[in-house]
Amino acid sequence: MEILDIFFNVSVMQRAFPILLRGLTNTIVLGLTAIFFGGILGVLVCLVRLYAPKPLRLLAVAYIDLLRAIPILVVLILVYYALPFAGITLSSFVAAAVALSMVLAAYSAEVVRAGIEAVPKGQFEAATALGLSFPRTMQKVILPQALRIVIPPLASYSVSIFKDTSLASVVAMNDLLKQATDAQALFANPTPLILAAVFYVVLLWPLVRFTSRLEERFKQAYGR
Repeated sequence: MEILDIFFNVSVMQRAFPILLRGLTNTIVLGLTAIFFGGILGVLVCLVRLYAPKPLRLLAVAYIDLLRAIPILVVLILVYYALPFAGITLSSFVAAAVALSMVLAAYSAEVVRAGIEAVPKGQFEAATALGLSFPRTMQKVILPQALRIVIPPLASYSVSIFKDTSLASVVAMNDLLKQATDAQALFANPTPLILAAVFYVVLLWPLVRFTSRLEERFKQAYGR
C-alpha cells in the first residue's frame, strides 16, 4: 500500500490532472509548431545544399553538420540565454520552437536530400525537355516523388521531436514535464510524474505505431 500511496496516489492524480492537461496542450502545440517550421526549413536547406552556388552550399553543409552534432539541449540554452546578449529576447515557447525547428531542419534536410537523389535523373531531363522551370520541376515532378520515399524517416524524426519537447522545461516553459515537476513539488508526491509518463505514452505510442506502419508499407512498395 505504501508504494501505491507514493507513486499512484489517486487523490493526487485527480488534483494534478487539470494541471498536467494544460501542460499536455502546450506540448502538443510546441511539437506541431516545431514539425511544421522544421519541415519547411529542412526542405529549403536541402535545396540550398544541392543547387545553390558553392559558398551557400558550404554554409548549408556546415549548418546541417553542426546542428546534428550539437545536443538539442545546448541549442535550446543558446537560443534562450545567449541571444539576449545580441539584443534578441525570445519567450520560452518561441525559443523552444526555434531550437527544435532548427535541429529538425538539419535532419530533415539530409533525409530529403537522399530522397531527391534517389529520383532518377531522367525525371529532371524530361522536365527540362518539357520547358518546365527549376521551381516548377521541383514542385510538380521531383519533390512529390521524393516525399513518398522520405515520409517514413521524417515521421520518425517528428516523433523524436515530440519527445524532445520535454527539454523546454529547462527554459521554464509550461510544457507537460514542467507542469508535472511543479505539481510534484506542490503535492510533495511523485505521482504527477507517473501521470505525465502515462500522458506521453498515450500521445506518442500511436505515433510510434503509425511510423512503423509507414516503414512497413515503404518496404512493401519499394522492396520488390
